[in-house]
Amino acid sequence: MLRADSGFARKALMSRCEGHGVDYVFGLARNERLARRLAGALEEAQAKATRGRPARVFRDFDHRTHQSWSRVRRVIRKAETEYLGDKANPRYIVTSFARTERDARRLYERFYCARGEMENRIKDAQLELFADRTSSHTFRANQLRLWLASFAYVLVEALRRLIFCQPFVLGSTQKRN
Repeated sequence: MLRADSGFARKALMSRCEGHGVDYVFGLARNERLARRLAGALEEAQAKATRGRPARVFRDFDHRTHQSWSRVRRVIRKAETEYLGDKANPRYIVTSFARTERDARRLYERFYCARGEMENRIKDAQLELFADRTSSHTFRANQLRLWLASFAYVLVEALRRLIFCQPFVLGSTQKRN
């Protein structure tokens, strides 16, 4: 299974996945055609929203672009709005999973949204391990740099736990029994 944001929702990648039996869920950029087609879902979400709790409504439909996609694909829309209706948050995903295989809500919330947590781990690596500094010309050299940086990070975290989380006993003035 492959999960990615809308930058990867391209005909070539989707066709390759389909040709090799790889299921996918990709984000899909908003456009006017999709918005018009699913305007009712946002109105339904606005009607369901209660004070303090946003409402989510999912719509599942077959869609084909005018030029870029070679065939019809399953698209899921999440229409979310807050109680006052002024903060709409529509999102779209395209998937190879059939309706009978995966429910739209479950596919969006449990599978697609989990990519956000993975992005947080990538961000941690970039910030904490200086992984954005992979300026070598070869993949192997950059991989070695990341391994060394990861090892250093684990070592520093272990030392930090030992030093700051343990009681300081050196030079203690307490009497022993």
